[in-house]
Amino acid sequence: MKYIKIDKKTVFVLCSLCFVLSVQSQELETLIDVALNNNPEIQKFELQYKRASEKVNEVNTIPNTEFGVGYFVSEPETRTGAQRFKVSAKQMLPWFGTITSRENYVSSLADAKYEDIVIAKRKLMASVSQSYYNLYANKAKQRVLTENIKLLETYETLALTSVEVGKASAVDLLRLQMRQNEMQQLKDVLSQQFLAEQTNLNNLLNRENDVAVNVVDSLMMPSEDFEIINENLALHPELLKYDKLFQSIEQSELLNQKESSPMIGFGLDYINVSERPDMNFSDNGKDIVMPMVSVSIPIFNKKYKSQTKQNELEQQEITAQKQERLNTLETFLSKAINERISARISYETQTKNLKQAKDAEDILIKSYETGTIDFNDVLDIQELQLKFQMNQIESIKVYYVQSTIINYLTN
Repeated sequence: MKYIKIDKKTVFVLCSLCFVLSVQSQELETLIDVALNNNPEIQKFELQYKRASEKVNEVNTIPNTEFGVGYFVSEPETRTGAQRFKVSAKQMLPWFGTITSRENYVSSLADAKYEDIVIAKRKLMASVSQSYYNLYANKAKQRVLTENIKLLETYETLALTSVEVGKASAVDLLRLQMRQNEMQQLKDVLSQQFLAEQTNLNNLLNRENDVAVNVVDSLMMPSEDFEIINENLALHPELLKYDKLFQSIEQSELLNQKESSPMIGFGLDYINVSERPDMNFSDNGKDIVMPMVSVSIPIFNKKYKSQTKQNELEQQEITAQKQERLNTLETFLSKAINERISARISYETQTKNLKQAKDAEDILIKSYETGTIDFNDVLDIQELQLKFQMNQIESIKVYYVQSTIINYLTN
């Protein structure tokens, strides 16, 4: 059985989305390649597959040859002399095609085990991609917080000037400073969450936890969604594995039928005979050589009938499991599609809100020039603006994460 690897093109299609920026695609593809080469879970499944494939050589054998040696303590006398010792050899052979059936059965089990490798790789690629997008969203939110902190510093300067001329109170200044403290706290928390997610990604890549991960600075919402081929879901490896298991049960039943057939044995007995000293004839002391043929017939074959019934029940079980998993995957796909649509709607809404918040901010700044600025309004608008920016980043992240899930299910 040949060992097949997932090609690089498949890796790229599955998890580095075709519509992302080229720099991000290259970076993500590199991380995926590292994960596929280093991840211990993938290595575990590959070793299990190799071990299952090696079993073909184990079953490609016939029963052990039996040898026996016997010594006559009381030598029986025959016409040609006394029998001294006996040597025998016997070889049982399975029914025609039994060994081939064993090989086919073990090969079918290895084929099913190979699907575990494919599934694990696809899951790993999806996990790496999702972790990457989580890191992107975290960095983008930190960057937005930094910009808003600087904006509040500008407002603080305005507030100091207003306090000096009596157009604002010290309370307004303190509110601005407290708002800065809250944003700095949120940024520090995000920084710690970034390190935790970076550790998660490095573990997926099976490398040191503190290796820095570089993520793209900006991700844009694609102008249109990529095409989804729902029919591909039926060809998903998680479902193909059930087909392979079903086929292995078919091979198991064929093997069961072969093993319920008779076994043929061939043997040879050699008996050493000593000469009779008191007689002289042509066959005096002639040894005995006796070829033998034997047949092993499973007369009581209840065992094989039971195995046939078990195989039938197991096939029914596998069919039910496949349908159950198909229903689950269809639910996952539908949920991912709907959440991706929701993410686009949310992004468009946040974009409109951001524009309106920016317009409101401009109005407040112009009001300051006329000496009528209200710092409570400033904080309210700034808080709304930050909320819209955060939601916009989250919408982009959700869109890409859900696209990764859709790719996992349909490519």
